[in-house]
Formats: sequence, C-alpha cells, structure tokens
Amino acid sequence: MTLLYPSYFPNIASYIVMAQSNDIIFEVHDSYQKQTYRNRCYIYGANGKLSLNIPVNFSQKNRKNTEEIKIDNSSKWQSTHWKSIESAYKTSPFFEFYEDQFKDLFSTPKEFLLDFNLECITVINNCLNLKLDFSKSNQFLKSTDELDYRFLVNARKESKIDLMSYIQVFQDKHGYLTNLSILDLLFNEGPNALGYLKSHPITF
Repeated sequence: MTLLYPSYFPNIASYIVMAQSNDIIFEVHDSYQKQTYRNRCYIYGANGKLSLNIPVNFSQKNRKNTEEIKIDNSSKWQSTHWKSIESAYKTSPFFEFYEDQFKDLFSTPKEFLLDFNLECITVINNCLNLKLDFSKSNQFLKSTDELDYRFLVNARKESKIDLMSYIQVFQDKHGYLTNLSILDLLFNEGPNALGYLKSHPITF
C-alpha cells in the first residue's frame, strides 16, 4: 500500500509513484493546510512557471479535514484556470487530442475540493490509460508502515525533486522546469507519458 494526497492535477513525482504502485491510499483525514498542492498546481505558461490555485473556504480558527473543504465559487476561477491551461498548451503536440476530456471539468461549479481533485485524477488516468486502484484513508496517522509519499503534497519542497527531462513548449525561452503538474507531461508527451512514469526511478 502507498499513501498519497489526492492533489489538484498532481505533480509528476506523485504520478510516478501512482503509476508504479499496486494499491494507493489517498489521505483524506488530515487537517487541511494552505500553500500545498491540495488546491494548487503548476503549469508552464508563456512567461514561465504559473500557479493555478483553487479558492477554498478555510479558516485557521475552524480547522477542517481535507475531505470537508469546500470550494469558494464566488469568483470565476474555473474559467480562469481553463483559459490559462489552454493558453499554455494550445501549441503542445497533444493538447487538441485530450482537450475535450478536460473542458467538462471546468464547465459546472464544484462543491468539495476532494471530489473535484478525484474527478481530475480520473480524467488524467483515462488519458494515460492508467488503471489505478485506490481507496481512502479511514483515519489520520502521523506515522505509518505503508509506503508514505504524503510529503509530495508540500509545494515548498518541489524544487528539490529533480526529474528526467522531456521537451516542453516554452523550454527555449525559460529552460526546463521540473516536476510540474501531470498536465505538462501529458500534453507534451501524449501516449509516451505512461512509459515515462512507469520507467522513472523513484529517488525522491
């Protein structure tokens, strides 16, 4: 069993773990924390690294578990995110091939962050042709005997993860950016993305 957080369009390191694990347990009983990949992802925009953040209803005084966090739909964040993704990857080799499968994710308001993240992961898995068996945690355990990759949700540590390179759309302008959202690998590598994930050493 492998323990992970179900983040928003997970980073590539998380997907390397998922692609090489037989059984995934998604942590849902943790106390929600801000400034993590739970509600954000990074893509490669025309001006470099771009953060997409889902607004959520959260208060430090009224702490909640991840599964209880609701999305704040008072802004048009879905439209903004889709336009950003479209602008970033419309010239990538495989964006048009997968485009329709992602549009629907941003067409209707979503209530709970966890449900939306799992919906995004399902779409990604379908595009990758990745069969993923997962369950949800029953309780939060600070330490566990399972393979624990929950640290991959920490956005502050992402720069320490060095992954094998592949061709990125704006690489000539800003250089190679490591460990972006799985969207970056999918739109640039298409059917080759799954082979990349399955063959990449887990050295982080």
